[in-house]
Amino acid sequence: MSAPERIPPRSVTATDPAAAELLARGELTVRGRIREASNAALYCTVTHQDREAACVYKPVAGERPLWDFPDGTLAGREAAAYEVSRVTGWDLVPPTVLRDGPYGEGMCQLWIETAPGAELLALVDGEEPGPGWKAIGFAEAGEGRTALLVHSDDDRLRRLSVLDAVINNADRKGGHLLPTADGRLYGIDHGVTFNTENKLRTLLWGWAGEPLPEEALDVLRTLSGALAPSGPLTAALSPLITPAEIDATRARVDSLLASGTHPEPGTDWPAIPWPPV
Repeated sequence: MSAPERIPPRSVTATDPAAAELLARGELTVRGRIREASNAALYCTVTHQDREAACVYKPVAGERPLWDFPDGTLAGREAAAYEVSRVTGWDLVPPTVLRDGPYGEGMCQLWIETAPGAELLALVDGEEPGPGWKAIGFAEAGEGRTALLVHSDDDRLRRLSVLDAVINNADRKGGHLLPTADGRLYGIDHGVTFNTENKLRTLLWGWAGEPLPEEALDVLRTLSGALAPSGPLTAALSPLITPAEIDATRARVDSLLASGTHPEPGTDWPAIPWPPV
C-alpha cells in the first residue's frame, strides 16, 4: 500500500487573517542572514499545521544598543508599530509579533515580496516638483550636481506619513517602502520609534503643514479612543513599550487632532534620514 500523498502547506499572505497567528505559533527555520541589515536579521520560514510563510526574525540578542533609545528593545517597537497600524485599518505594517525563536526573544515579521518598477522617490532637475510629486529637499546627485529629491503624491504614502507621525518614526528611508503587485504599500524597519522626545525623521515631508485629510482625522479619533488608559491599544502596547512611551503616543495623537495638519520638520533633530535610501 502506498503512503498517502502529503498535501503541501498553504502559503499565507499579509492580508490573511491567520498571518499573525502563524508567526506567533509556527515553527521557525532559519534559512539565511540578511547581511545589509544593521542589526541581526534572519530570513526564515515559519510553518504551523497546514500553513507556511517566509518571514524575518530579528532576535533581541543581535541588537546594537542605542544611546537615544535606552528603554525596551528594537523588536518590541517593531511589534508595537504593527499594533498601531492594525488599529488604523490601513494595514501599512506587515503582520509582526514578538516571540521566542532559535536565538531567543525577537521580532518576527511576514516577508513582503515587492513589485519592481513602482517609482515612489526620484531626483529631478529644477526647483519645483512636477505634477504628481511632492518636494522633500535638495540633495547631491553626483559630480557636483544638486537635484531636487521628491516623493510621489500618493495616498498610500500620505497615510504612512500620518502613521510615522503617530509612532514618532526616526528613520523612514526609501528602502523601507515596499510596494507590492496588488497595489498595496508596506513600511518596514520600525525599531527606532515611540521615543518620548520628538525624533520624527522621514522622507515624507511633502505634505508638511497641509491640512490632514478627513480620512486621517477619522483614524486619529479611532486611535485616540483605543489609546485611552483602559483602551485595547494601550493593553496591546503595554508589553512592548514603556508607559511613558504610550503616554507620548497618546499626546502625539491628541496634538495632531488639535492642529489638524501634517507636522513640520523640527529644528533640534535632523529632519531627513541619512542615507535617504
